[in-house]
Amino acid sequence: MGQQVIQADRQLLRSMEKHYAGSIQSPPQGAVFQAKTSGCTVTAYQSGKVLFQGKRADAEASKWGRSSSGAVRKKTAPVSHRWAPPADIRSMSVIGSDETGTGDYFGPMTVVAVHLTKEQLQHTEELGLRDSKTITDPEIRQTAPKLLKQCTYSLTILRNEKYNELQQQGMNQGRMKALLHHEAIKGVIRKLQESSISYDGVFIDQFVKPEGYFNYLKQSGKQWPDSIPIYFATKAEDMHPAVAAGSILARYAFLQEMDKLAKKLGVPVPKGAGPRVDQAARDVLRLHGEETLRQSVKWHFSNTDRVIRS
Repeated sequence: MGQQVIQADRQLLRSMEKHYAGSIQSPPQGAVFQAKTSGCTVTAYQSGKVLFQGKRADAEASKWGRSSSGAVRKKTAPVSHRWAPPADIRSMSVIGSDETGTGDYFGPMTVVAVHLTKEQLQHTEELGLRDSKTITDPEIRQTAPKLLKQCTYSLTILRNEKYNELQQQGMNQGRMKALLHHEAIKGVIRKLQESSISYDGVFIDQFVKPEGYFNYLKQSGKQWPDSIPIYFATKAEDMHPAVAAGSILARYAFLQEMDKLAKKLGVPVPKGAGPRVDQAARDVLRLHGEETLRQSVKWHFSNTDRVIRS
């Protein structure tokens, strides 16, 4: 069995966790996450060490580049597709869209699209806009309410009861996310049109190749209008404040949903998919039964087998 080890900083760990969200399984003690891909198991530890094990360990590790100084980060090859953002994207008044909750056993998937006017873009530093994965939950709860008052936004939520229904019908997370982004963006466009506010296009934090995004929409009988410019890039939250704002508000909505779920179930519901999550799921199963647990979690995650077996 092949094995590779790289060292990652906090930002890269967050990017990797998002990348492997659809393959997350229960991590060992001391790990941030563990994911099972075809031919490789990826385990990321709190120390920043990331272990790749399996016949495709070399190939999987090579996706995340190494700098000459020894610091490791994802390769930043130039974006070559036709939907790459222009060089001046930072100054454009675009609708930015981001999501969260894809790798969490409990809680929904949330997507928020945000528009900031050119005037609002001049004051983004005051709002502390950056990727929500680099901000603590208390900071999110403090920043988001202020942001809600200063931007045009739209939120879409896919709770787990519906998530499980779609997943059983054969819909993968990529398609679900595409539909959530599409609806959130449409919601912002409607609000801007009602207020006669102009915008320069749409910028999505890329979770699938653009062709795949449009194909997912087509599979559900939807399409992107040619008249509206749309751009895709990974780490888009670092490239435009509107995407960073979407990231923060999506995380805020997720935290609020988790609060409601914990209150309803009467037990704490941790984020992620680790051992603490398994224990919380066992508590829910014991207190409320399997059907309530099914409605509260992403049933196809490997956590379910461990909880039911125990």
